[in-house]
Amino acid sequence: MRNGRRLAGGAAAALLMVTSLIGAAPSAASAAVTPTLTAAVTAKLLGTAELSAADAQPETRITVSRTSGRWAFGTAVALAPRQEDAHPTGSIFIARSEPAGWRIAFDGEAAFGALAAESPLMTSQEKGVLTTTPTPMYAGGDYRTGMALPFGVGQTWTLTSGPHGWGGTESPYSSVDLAGGDQVVRAARAGAAYTMCQGWIRVIHDRGYSTDYYHLWNSISVNGASVGQGAVLGNTGTDVTCGGAAYGRHVHFGLRQNSAYVPMAGHDIGKWVLANGAAAYQGGARHGSAWAGAGGGLYNYGALGFNQGVVDANGGGVLTRRAGPGTGYGSLGSVADGATVTISCSANGTSHTGRYGTTALWNRLSDGSWVSDAYLSTGVNGPINGWC
Repeated sequence: MRNGRRLAGGAAAALLMVTSLIGAAPSAASAAVTPTLTAAVTAKLLGTAELSAADAQPETRITVSRTSGRWAFGTAVALAPRQEDAHPTGSIFIARSEPAGWRIAFDGEAAFGALAAESPLMTSQEKGVLTTTPTPMYAGGDYRTGMALPFGVGQTWTLTSGPHGWGGTESPYSSVDLAGGDQVVRAARAGAAYTMCQGWIRVIHDRGYSTDYYHLWNSISVNGASVGQGAVLGNTGTDVTCGGAAYGRHVHFGLRQNSAYVPMAGHDIGKWVLANGAAAYQGGARHGSAWAGAGGGLYNYGALGFNQGVVDANGGGVLTRRAGPGTGYGSLGSVADGATVTISCSANGTSHTGRYGTTALWNRLSDGSWVSDAYLSTGVNGPINGWC
């Protein structure tokens, strides 16, 4: 049971789900890099929710990396000033010339998936990722990501800054800063990787999620390469080629879903549940009952499976395993706070109150024993593997 349901509404309102149809179209044979295409992509970029409220129009960088006939593909980045509380923003785009003009969609938009399915520029691996976009946000209250932390499993890195905005203090608090360990930044989950600009990699995953990695040194150069979870993306650094500021080596790690940055709080990454603080850069993460605030260490336990949960005994100790879904059934032993358990199915039983509220839901584990969902962090307020 989780507190994620309290976060969904605000983030959904931040999305801008539009498709652009701008400018006179070139002939089908010359749909490559043209001033018209660049202008159309720029206009769409500057009209996104992330930039439309800005006082000044930022410098933009449009890179067309693939073309074929009427199709074009690339990245659109709005550079940021080189100062604190500033980071570049941008999107991957697919464009198709039509009689009325260029039809353009950015990654995460529903139209992007539709165009990706048709485009000859996409590899089969890319289409497997880019054509799936969940609606509504968080898959209707499902905060599971299947992600590890963006460094080696088994390492402990420092959470140098708790949840904050991609650009700094703005909402949503989509990002954290991490440093230490072997300084090697890795993909949090498998997906298609793209270089947005020097020092900035975006990996598009399944279920509409994508992750951003900025300030990288020695970052890989990718244009849709398929990467596995744990694939090396670069090293922590202080690169600010596209704007912002970095004081000391770290990775600025951000979470997106559909076409916007979303609150990281409530999501499980590396078997830690992220949580906001009273202000940006505060907050931290919880693994079971253990808490790590800004400046604390995060051990990368790896990804939480979609049929798994982490025991949160709400204060430490152990959780009793029962022979059935309720305290009236006999004890079959216990499982420690912070342990990972695999859930076979669920049923209703006696009610219990844990960290995030009261529930009558019980989960049958893979060994046949039962535990109350009040003391599990799964990412879902309900059964995660069907009813028994």
